[in-house]
Amino acid sequence: MDRHSVQWRGYIPAITTPFTGDGALDLDALDRLLGWLHQEGMHGIIVGGTQGEWFTINQAERKQLMQAVGRKLSGKIPLIAGCSGYTSQEVAAHAKLAADHGFSGILVTPPPYMVPTDREILAFYREVNDQVSLPICVYNWPPGTNVDMSLKLLQQIAELSNVVAIKNSTADLRHFVDVFFALKDKVRVFGVPMNDLGILLVQQGADGTMGAGAVLGRELPDYFNAIWDNDIPRARRLGERNEVLMRAWFNTDYTGRFGSAQAIFKAALNELGLPGGYPRRPLLPLETEGVRAVRQILIQLGKLSA
Repeated sequence: MDRHSVQWRGYIPAITTPFTGDGALDLDALDRLLGWLHQEGMHGIIVGGTQGEWFTINQAERKQLMQAVGRKLSGKIPLIAGCSGYTSQEVAAHAKLAADHGFSGILVTPPPYMVPTDREILAFYREVNDQVSLPICVYNWPPGTNVDMSLKLLQQIAELSNVVAIKNSTADLRHFVDVFFALKDKVRVFGVPMNDLGILLVQQGADGTMGAGAVLGRELPDYFNAIWDNDIPRARRLGERNEVLMRAWFNTDYTGRFGSAQAIFKAALNELGLPGGYPRRPLLPLETEGVRAVRQILIQLGKLSA
């Protein structure tokens, strides 16, 4: 496999997983959320990723989640399953569920918490590669793993037979650009900023952004649609609106300014009348000031009335 083995491109959000106030998986809310995301023209979705709070979901719930998503959207848009885990065996078990329910590929970080060496990370991805059948998107996520994978390491991982893409969520812009130009002909590269630089990178062959939350709805996929249509002024306007939100709610490393990213996106969806639901403990809903900050930006962007 390589970048040509999949048709992933554009805006592919890592969606939130709705939970009830007592922490139960809310499949009815999920069904409504999936319907809205598809209606808004997302180019694909990621389920059970960082924003999906994979670290709180047990295997039985993961099966329910994959079944519900596959039943709703398989064959309609690309479905990518967040399959991160502490061992390659865990990842392989998650990936089998994804394959059984019509997913297009899997998204995998290095093992979190333990801060493995480059040699250990490469061995981990080799083991994953040997145990799964679906295309793999490698996820470089320094805030969650405390590792910002080097270009050399990513080049080695990109040679594995099932690796087709990299979601490079590094805060080091120079590193992102270096990885993009080195690997863009081998694998799909996601993580472009939605601004003028992003426009230039997409014009040079960057594939898109695996973003989070999809709070602005169709404005986000339309940023890429506008670039592909060579309507650069429209792409710039849409990108500027997303930048307002990102600057107000998130730090430069993509962590939340006044709560977890998951709680921020869920609060925003709830404010918009969409099924965001609650974060699951140990994550907590935003406090009153955080909800007010979310609401202020949505009003500023014209998504809510004052």
